[in-house]
Parts: sequence; structure tokens; C-alpha cells
Amino acid sequence: RRQSRDRLVYEDLLSQAAGRLLWMEPCSRPLFPQTSGTVRTAEEPWTQAGAEDLCFLELQDPAPALARADQLVVYRWNRHYPSDRKLLLPPEGWTLTSRTEFPGHSHDVITKEIYQR
Repeated sequence: RRQSRDRLVYEDLLSQAAGRLLWMEPCSRPLFPQTSGTVRTAEEPWTQAGAEDLCFLELQDPAPALARADQLVVYRWNRHYPSDRKLLLPPEGWTLTSRTEFPGHSHDVITKEIYQR
């Protein structure tokens, strides 16, 4: 289930996309501005994303997408939420290359981690 709807995370994702396509599951689309022409949806968005596109996953197991990816971005909140799924980090063969913190809208601190294959 969705852990947070902090709009500054979504703004950061759109900024990171910088004109490239941002693929996501249909259930995630309402979180992003309707005016954003770079957002696309698909049931399995990683199968549609091109080499330069970004892919935002909330509900899907990221393993199939990671097989095609060279970068993984993870956002962490400054509190713990109950969850029924876990992602072990770093995935095998990936390295943490960047960690930054920024203030969120609904969270005091959001941590953005970037992993590279």
C-alpha cells in the first residue's frame, strides 16, 4: 500500500525526469499533476520505458524492473510505517552512490538514496 503522498517527492521525481518520460502504474497517476505531459502509465511500466526514461513503482515487485535498470532511486521517510513488503538494500550487484536529505511537505525529512549497478 502507499506509504506516503508527500508532494515534494513527486516534484523531485518530475525534476529528475527533466523532460524524459516518467512511466508508472495507473494507480500512481493521480499523484502527479495532470498537466505533466511526460507521465505515461502501463500495468508493467518497466516494459514500456526506454533506456533514458524513468520508471516509478509503488505496488509492483521491483525485481523485473531492476533487471533492465542501471539506477535505483529510493525515498525514505523519517518515520516507520507498517508494511507487507520489504526491499533489501542494496540489491545484489548495486552500490549506494548518493544520499541526500530534503524537507518534505508532510514529513520533516525525506532521504533520497541513489544506487548504481
